[in-house]
Amino acid sequence: MRKIIITGATGLIGTHICEELSNRGDELTIFSRNIDKAKSRLPFANEYVEWNYGKPDEWKNQLNSKDAVIHLAGANLFGKRWTEDYKKKIIESRESSTRNIVNAIAEAKVKPKVFICASGVGYYGDSGDNVLTENSSPGNSFIAEVCKSWEGIASEVEKFGVRSVSIRTAIVLDKKEGALEKMILPFKFFVGGTLSSGKQWFPWIHIQDLVKIYLFALDNNEINGGVNASSPNPVRLKELTDEIGKILRRPSFFKVPAFALKIALGEFADEVLASIKVIPEKLEKHNFNFEFGNLRNALEDLLKGSSTG
Repeated sequence: MRKIIITGATGLIGTHICEELSNRGDELTIFSRNIDKAKSRLPFANEYVEWNYGKPDEWKNQLNSKDAVIHLAGANLFGKRWTEDYKKKIIESRESSTRNIVNAIAEAKVKPKVFICASGVGYYGDSGDNVLTENSSPGNSFIAEVCKSWEGIASEVEKFGVRSVSIRTAIVLDKKEGALEKMILPFKFFVGGTLSSGKQWFPWIHIQDLVKIYLFALDNNEINGGVNASSPNPVRLKELTDEIGKILRRPSFFKVPAFALKIALGEFADEVLASIKVIPEKLEKHNFNFEFGNLRNALEDLLKGSSTG
């Protein structure tokens, strides 16, 4: 049994990770801004701590004698249009929260053995057809800069003898929440299709494999630094939408032109249209076993029951 602190636990990824950790017998301390919500979504947790990342004196002692910290919290990238104010919130929610956790770890008398921090494949920016491993250089887009800064702060725990892991997460495919839920909606109205040309590489990961990756990083002392949490079989966006259409038995020939997406989403459209061909080289070298590495198998698992005949 390990004693683990988790921030962002009530989100899509956090909820699944907490359930798996609890099932295997780990002791969970949930850091949350909304205790009632945390207790409702995660009733099996051992402890709930009110968490305002800007006030570390109220929670920093909780890090003493814990085995691990998993930090998932951050403002939703899809939450609002990217105004300058919201971009500042995206940055501040990640940098400040991570900085304060790192500082709290520095002060802990008995420090966690590992600090696992969320990141994203947006770290690499739009890279065309280039194959991206953990050793590839970061991009220069807004999200790439956010991820680079975020990871840099998280890695500072290594100065205190704490292992640091940054999970560079691909687009998460889940049956109830997230990107897939939004993508299948047009298909249900017979207007499904791709964005722009559809030739851009689409990095993806099944939610079950992502949870396994977090636990793998937690348990394996040889895993450190950036980790690409993505399927070993990246696909072009058109291949993804074609597969969705086949499984749902709906047409997939409609296209949303790039200019229309930019009108609708503003600057965020550039991130949506980015081509990121990510390979999970570090996981493969450590013999990680993907349960849903194949797109068709992943979509059939997630969309079963959604076909309308």
